[in-house]
Amino acid sequence: MSSSARAADRSAASRAASRREADVAAARRATEREYLATLHDTAAATLLMVSQGGGRDWSWLPLRARQDLEALSTLPGFETENVDLAALLGCVPQGLGRAGVRLESRVEGPLTIPSGPGLAIFNGVREAVTNVARHSGVRDAELRAWAEGGGVVAELSDVGRGFVPEAVSARRRGLSGSVVGRMRAVGGSVSIASRPGAGTRVRWRWPDGPRDVRTPGIDGPSGVRQTAAAAESPHRSATGAPPTAVVRFLRGQLLHGAQLAALMISLVAQFGVSLGQLTAYQGVYRPAWAQTAAYICLAAVAAVVALPLLRGRRIPPVVRRLGVGAVLAVSAVCAFTLAPERLTGAQDWAFGLLGWHALYLLADQPVRTFAAFLGAHVGINLLVVLLAGAPTVARSAAMGVATVSDIGFQLSVGVLVGLFHGMASTAGDEAAREERLRTRERLHEETQRDHRERYRALTATTVPLLVGLGHGALSPHDKAVRLRCGVEAARLRRLFAEGDAVSDPLLNELRACVEVTEHQGVTVSLAVRGRPGEVPVEVRRELVDPVAVVLGRTRSTARVTVVWTSRAVHVSVVGEDGEDGGCDPAEVARARGRAADAEVTVVRTTRGSDVWVTAGWQRPAGVRELAPT
Repeated sequence: MSSSARAADRSAASRAASRREADVAAARRATEREYLATLHDTAAATLLMVSQGGGRDWSWLPLRARQDLEALSTLPGFETENVDLAALLGCVPQGLGRAGVRLESRVEGPLTIPSGPGLAIFNGVREAVTNVARHSGVRDAELRAWAEGGGVVAELSDVGRGFVPEAVSARRRGLSGSVVGRMRAVGGSVSIASRPGAGTRVRWRWPDGPRDVRTPGIDGPSGVRQTAAAAESPHRSATGAPPTAVVRFLRGQLLHGAQLAALMISLVAQFGVSLGQLTAYQGVYRPAWAQTAAYICLAAVAAVVALPLLRGRRIPPVVRRLGVGAVLAVSAVCAFTLAPERLTGAQDWAFGLLGWHALYLLADQPVRTFAAFLGAHVGINLLVVLLAGAPTVARSAAMGVATVSDIGFQLSVGVLVGLFHGMASTAGDEAAREERLRTRERLHEETQRDHRERYRALTATTVPLLVGLGHGALSPHDKAVRLRCGVEAARLRRLFAEGDAVSDPLLNELRACVEVTEHQGVTVSLAVRGRPGEVPVEVRRELVDPVAVVLGRTRSTARVTVVWTSRAVHVSVVGEDGEDGGCDPAEVARARGRAADAEVTVVRTTRGSDVWVTAGWQRPAGVRELAPT
């Protein structure tokens, strides 16, 4: 029994560690999605608007850039307190000047919900309001929110130009990351109604029941979807497995050990003691073959039950029912084929044995079930004695002593096994509490480290731009500044595409950069030759980055080519260096340094304002080509 408990402890610890790693990994992925969504709504949107330039009113830009910096410097997600959604929606930024939206708010507060869903709705509404200003062609929108069915509903509507969702590229990120992705993570849903000329209405609902979700990211002119999108399952924070799962596991391990112990006791007793009784007293049984058949039946029951137990599985219900019925039948056969005065005596090999067989069959059932079996077993023997006439005082005393010594002991063991249910609950609750603490600590460490790494990656290029725009050191009227913003917008779009599940990630990331450039009115041609192969993500970053730099500075036409060979991949771009005819030396130095670290060679050739950049990487032996799609 102690070895089973130790095995249960080891197995529980191993499972808890695996579960902890899975929970931490899931939480890190959720944080990464939230961070990318925040990056899309803040820095990427701001830089893209600046890169598109023109003689617009930029009075809103310094405040927006400072707010973006603040958003990027804080850790997203994992808030556990409640918030007032009405108060949050009252803080939705409406923008200034041409970037502003007159938002008519009709919010029935207070609307107290967990902060996760509250922030998901707030950030989604903020992104939708931004897209109304950018794409709808109107400057008025209506925001409503109310309580409904134990949850909340928020709705943003405009009477702008509307859009056809099916006509929007699947790689647009506004909805997939900022609206749908956030609501999926917290167990909510988003439904959209939009058509050309009839405006757009987006509705957030939390909570929402599980449903099948198919959300290829689209970000139409109003930044929202036409079809519903809901969570496959409600959001569960990574704080370890539910205590009930831990309890079930520990209970199963302990009771499995108890069943094996009872099976071993029954086999030792049957073949070590009862077999000798059966063979020694063959002459007293009437008939003897019935007692022999009963003995063989018990051995067969033990053999059938041993198969699943030795494999670590539970006894199938049908096997349990048939086994208990067979043991009761053996009790009746042995009692009725032995003289009443010999029951519970030396000739009765079955009386003290059958309880052990029943114990391994019923150890994982309530104690009352095992007690009922023992009562039926004793009742059968008592019935045989009573049918033969009133027993003598000596006979009654002998039966009483045998019943207390054999059946009483077996019942005590059954009660002890039944205590495992309560012990497993207590141990499971404590293990769950400890596991939640370990998971929280691990999660805090990992998310803090991930956040520092993400922010560090932005400090070289994105953060300096936002700082300059936020504090007036850089002017959006300066074309060089707008070109730098175009480069950063392309880089950020490549980052968003990095986690897409596609057959050719390199081409997918290049297309993300191309689409940003096409928004600037640039005509870009993209050609691919050869069969794609696997490329590590670090290498893809260094292959695409020089292309993003050139595309971000191009304002007329560009040509991007990807050439695959059996051992290498080359990505080239032909474009221009902007009207100033030069490239930022710091950009060149950073690109060369990163390329050297990733073993990517970058060759840059300029002729006047034209530039030709080629990035290449030699695939090591063993890196396979991708299967054709």
